[in-house]
Amino acid sequence: MVTTLDDTKRMMIGTKLADIKALQELVIANEQRFISEINDQDIRHRFQEMLKDDQKNMGVLETVIVQYGIKSEPKQTIRQFVDKLQELMGGSELSIFEKVFQHELLKHQLVMSGVVVHKAAQKVGADVELAITPLNTVNFENRAHQEQLKGVLEVLGVRELTGQEADQGLWARVQDAVAALSGVAGSVITQNSDKSDLNIQDVIRLDHNKTNTLFTEILGSNDPQKIQEYFGQLYKDLSVHAEAEERVVYPAVRPFYGQNDTQELYDEQAEMKRKLEEIKALSPASSEFKDKVRQLMEAVGDHIRQEESTMFAAIRNNLSSDQSEQLATQFKAAKSQLQDQMSASKK
Repeated sequence: MVTTLDDTKRMMIGTKLADIKALQELVIANEQRFISEINDQDIRHRFQEMLKDDQKNMGVLETVIVQYGIKSEPKQTIRQFVDKLQELMGGSELSIFEKVFQHELLKHQLVMSGVVVHKAAQKVGADVELAITPLNTVNFENRAHQEQLKGVLEVLGVRELTGQEADQGLWARVQDAVAALSGVAGSVITQNSDKSDLNIQDVIRLDHNKTNTLFTEILGSNDPQKIQEYFGQLYKDLSVHAEAEERVVYPAVRPFYGQNDTQELYDEQAEMKRKLEEIKALSPASSEFKDKVRQLMEAVGDHIRQEESTMFAAIRNNLSSDQSEQLATQFKAAKSQLQDQMSASKK
C-alpha cells in the first residue's frame, strides 16, 4: 500500500524554509525599528522602501512554504539566534551603525540560505525545484538590499567615527549595483511590481504545474521507492488543493461562473479523490499502478484545462486585483490549515 511519506532530504528543505521565514520576520522587525530610530530622511526612506519589499517577500515566502507542502519548524539554534538579535536590536549596547551592520549580515544569511535551498531542490526532485522557484525573487531582492545597506553603513560609519558626512557619490555606486542586479532579475515576481502577493490564478497555476511535474516523475521512474515517494507527495498535494478549492474558491466563483459549471468542478474533484484512493491501495511495483496513474493524469488534465481557461477568465472579468489577491490569501490559509491537519493525523 502506498503511504504518504517525506524523505529526509525533503524534510530538511522544509526546515530550512522555516528558518528563512523566521529570519525574514526578524528583518521586517529590524526595519520597522530603524524607521522609528533613524532621523536621516534619506536613510529612513531607504528603509521604508526595503520594508515594503520585505513585506511583499514574506507573502512570496509563505506561498513557497504552502506550495512546497511539507511543514516544519525553525531549528532551535535559529530560534535562539533570532531571540538574541532581537534583544541586541532593542537594547542600547550597539550603536545604530552596529545595528545596521548586524542587519546587513542577516541579509547575507538570508541570501545564502535561499541559494542553498534552490541548489538543494535541484538535486532532490523537479517537483521540489518547481515548488520553491518563487523563492528566487526573495533571493534577488535581498541581494539588492545588501548593496543598499553598504551605502547606509558608509554614511553611518563615517558619521560615527568623524562626525562628518561621507562622500555622497556612494549612492550613485549603490544605485548602479542595484540596477545591475535588477537587470539579472528582471522577470522575477516582485520586481517593478506593487503587488503584495500573487493572485488566485497565480497560486492555483503553481499547484497545477507542480502536479504535472509529479505525474511526469512517477511515470518516468522505474524505482518503486521513488514512485512511492512521488505519489505520496501527489496524493497530499491533490487532496489539499481540492479541499481548499472547495472551501474557498468554488463558493466565491459560483455566483458569476454559474451553478452548472461550478458543480462540474466539484464532481470532477470527487472522481479524482476516488481515483487517488484506488491508486493508494495498489503496490507501486504492480503493472496496474502506472495505468491507473495515467487515467488519473488524464482526468486531472481535463480539470486543469477547464479551470485555467473558463474559470480563470470568469475571475479576471468579475474580480478586482485586490479581490483576486485576497482570495489567494484565503486559499493559501486553507491549504496551510489542511496540511497541518494531515500532518497531525499521521502522528
